[in-house]
Amino acid sequence: MIPAALLLDFGGVLADGTGPFRAAPPELVLRIYNLTKGALQPGQIQRALVDGAAAYARWRDEDHPDELPQAEVWERFVIAGWPPAAAVPVRGAVTRLSYDWARRDDWKLRPGIPEALAAYSAAGVPMAVVSNTLSGAAHRDFLAEAGVGHYFAAQVYSDEAGVRKPNPQMIWRATDALGVAPADCWFVGDSRQRDVVCARRADIARAILMPSGRSDSPGEHGEPDVVVEDGHALAALLS
Repeated sequence: MIPAALLLDFGGVLADGTGPFRAAPPELVLRIYNLTKGALQPGQIQRALVDGAAAYARWRDEDHPDELPQAEVWERFVIAGWPPAAAVPVRGAVTRLSYDWARRDDWKLRPGIPEALAAYSAAGVPMAVVSNTLSGAAHRDFLAEAGVGHYFAAQVYSDEAGVRKPNPQMIWRATDALGVAPADCWFVGDSRQRDVVCARRADIARAILMPSGRSDSPGEHGEPDVVVEDGHALAALLS
């Protein structure tokens, strides 16, 4: 059966980094150092970003239905305790800084993804992105630059939606935008904890797992309907 729509996660499904994740990219450290006019040393900024990324990751691993605004992420996890000379400039630039923190220079489309998107498009299946992120703008720009952004009739990102997976509202926002029933759609993610659970809560017809280097282990979070290795295997599901 061809789905009424195909919904896809971004990180681990559409794209992934080719190297290790850097919680404090040097370019971001330098940007903040210049922005704050040296109120903190680069090493202090780097430690705050590394520790903040770890604390934010622990928060994300909990089942929170709502997403934190970008300003609250910085306030809670990074600049708490900073002197006003450093904190105030950061508060005024959280949109740009969040974009820089979320964007990875080593993002690449996962194998077979361009072919899969083309195949589903040719079959008349509308598609949407459904992704948790600190900056949807960073993801949207990457997809456009990679030449696949035009395939998506909707892109739903948690920082813009105000909710996060596994809250089913993330999927329902996408299906509402596409004008289709969730029970007629497929959802592809790389996490059982967030993506498979979200698909079940939203009453999606088929929860598809595409494991990545960040995927969680089988266990309490439920199992997908099917596991695919990459975009080529995802395209093969059409036949």
